Amino acid sequence: TCLAKGAVSMSRKKAIVKNLNSIQNFGAMDVLCTDKTGTLTQDKVVLEYHMDIAGKEDIRVLRHAYLNSYFQTGYKNLMDVAIIDRTEEEEAANPQLADLSEIYHKVDEIPFDFSRRRLSTVVEDKNGKRQMITKGAVDEMLSVCSFAEYKEQIQPLTDDIRKEIMATVDSLNENGMRVIAIAQKEALPTVDTYSVRDEGEMVLMGYLAFLDPPKKSTADALRALKEHGVTTKILTGDNDRVTRCICKQVGMKVSNLLLGSDVERMSDDELIQAAETTDVFAKLSPDQKARVVSALRSNGHTVGFMGDGINDAPALAAADVGFAMGGGTDIAMESGDVVLVGGGISALATAVQLSRATMRKIKQNLFWAFFYNIIGIPVAALGFLDPIIAGAAMAFSSVSVVTNSMLLKKSRLERRG
Repeated sequence: TCLAKGAVSMSRKKAIVKNLNSIQNFGAMDVLCTDKTGTLTQDKVVLEYHMDIAGKEDIRVLRHAYLNSYFQTGYKNLMDVAIIDRTEEEEAANPQLADLSEIYHKVDEIPFDFSRRRLSTVVEDKNGKRQMITKGAVDEMLSVCSFAEYKEQIQPLTDDIRKEIMATVDSLNENGMRVIAIAQKEALPTVDTYSVRDEGEMVLMGYLAFLDPPKKSTADALRALKEHGVTTKILTGDNDRVTRCICKQVGMKVSNLLLGSDVERMSDDELIQAAETTDVFAKLSPDQKARVVSALRSNGHTVGFMGDGINDAPALAAADVGFAMGGGTDIAMESGDVVLVGGGISALATAVQLSRATMRKIKQNLFWAFFYNIIGIPVAALGFLDPIIAGAAMAFSSVSVVTNSMLLKKSRLERRG
């Protein structure tokens, strides 16, 4: 009854409890692991720049990005939506962006995965010109590019050009912007299907920079969680520079940071030790997120995980209690024990207080029920011998009922307050 009443109270604070038993883990939680995008940051990503390698605005970069995002049939993330929206906004002013979905048709696509960290679509225009367009994380894109559109010419991708690219990307990352690269390839075999093997010898065109600012309530929510004894750790697929910038904006100190490549090299015992002192894990794969959560649980912590994406599902399932964002993917909401339908981490901070209040009520009720029964049962047994004792036992049981009723009434008053 207390768990059910607690779930109703949390639903009024925008936290929908799918699994009643998870409230017990919720109340005992001392470590919260959270993704960054859509949880600490806002749900809307804005495309700030579409630039060539030299850092100048280039409409061709936006054009190719649109063809990639529009024709891919997988899950369109916030960056895909931002690219499509920006292209449609500029379509009237720029004829190069007009009617792209009618001029081109899709031949094939190579879906995104978290090891390649890129996605390719093969499109063909009405004149029969076919090209592969690939977008993805900068480091992974550089690994499949042999050429670059540099100073209006296609040149070999030399070490000097790579350094210039990384300097521009690092500068954008330090300002809190997420950057992905765009490349294309025209020398394609005339076939109906393509594979990862075709992602090579590509021409790097430029990059897209997205602004993903933190929610205004994030800093206050992190402080509230800390006051309630909950340590927050960030587990994200983004790179370390962007993550550090967001942490600084929300007032979170980063004393130690590990990358997914570091986690990959660690044994389970080493990760258990490192997870205890690490505040931020960046460039993680979905399996690595789940592995970090499991390592913290092995240390004796009660671990919650908050996320909204497909890549968060394994960690949501691995945690003692999983918090899914209401506006996230279906698989995340299916994997979570609690769905936060509004407010994000601020709703979570409020729900922590309610879950702990629920657990206190359960302990109080259990104590009094045990206390009255441990005395009342022997007294009732003696009541068979003496009617006076039997009457006393009935009175004692009545006190038990009244006390428990008062506790439940007090609980209702506290919730209303």
